[in-house]
Amino acid sequence: ITIPGITNAHVTLSPQTISIAVPTCIQTITPDKNGYVSPGTCHALYDYYPSFTAALAFSVIFGMLTIAHIAQAALFKTKFCWVIIMGSIWETISFTARAISTRNQQNEWIQLISELFVLLAPLWVNAFAYMLLARMIHFYLPIHSIFSIPASVLAIAFVTLDFISFVIQLVGGSYAGPTAPVTQQLKGVHIYMGGIGLQQLFIFLFLALGVKFHREMFWLERVGSAKEGWKGLLFTLYGSLGFITIRIFFRLIEFSGGNTSSNPFPYHEVYFYVLEAVPMCLAILCYNVTHPGTVLQGPEARLP
Repeated sequence: ITIPGITNAHVTLSPQTISIAVPTCIQTITPDKNGYVSPGTCHALYDYYPSFTAALAFSVIFGMLTIAHIAQAALFKTKFCWVIIMGSIWETISFTARAISTRNQQNEWIQLISELFVLLAPLWVNAFAYMLLARMIHFYLPIHSIFSIPASVLAIAFVTLDFISFVIQLVGGSYAGPTAPVTQQLKGVHIYMGGIGLQQLFIFLFLALGVKFHREMFWLERVGSAKEGWKGLLFTLYGSLGFITIRIFFRLIEFSGGNTSSNPFPYHEVYFYVLEAVPMCLAILCYNVTHPGTVLQGPEARLP
């Protein structure tokens, strides 16, 4: 780029030429029929050859879980279950896009859609757990509060924290696309790790409320005034959050290890399915097996 010179009564500046190096990606390898090229080469979206069958299978599984949750929400008239339904829908979209991406590996937008939805879908399941415990506190505890905090306030507070984590992870995930410059990818990964770290911190804080509720219910049982059904629902909540925690630690280890030979997670698809897809499938399935609508019935099942 050449900047014209300036001459006036006070100063004379000669023209200046500035050279700017623009990174280019020139594809020299012919992609196969699915668009695959070797990892590290131009337009390579995956660090392995992604499985169409696995992606399709999980898109069907999450789709079935979604249909089951919609049917259960309608059957038990649990309106707040739209949150878990959204989480299941986002997982279905992610794996459907992933299945399509395995056959179109030169299309970065399909891969980005799949990646963003799989990174963000767990936050819906998280939010559902927060809303569920708040309703359990309101339903089971005579004072409708814990630590002197009303159940409705707890729900609003933790869903807000979940939303903050959602925004941070969305920004990080959108920055860290596979075709983005390396510096931008690193920035995106660091932002995403910050968001997912906050998500896990909020889960730990939330579990403290769960333990407090657990102890309150034991006391009510001893005095003979506890309603039935709380144990199964609470342990279902614990189980779902446990599966989400497995998934979070997998992502933290995967991203913190970087794309080096000492970090096997980015280079083997099996880790993605065993530590991401399966835990999230089970986290959602927990609420199909023990649905809140089978226990939380009546006016007190709704937050004011």
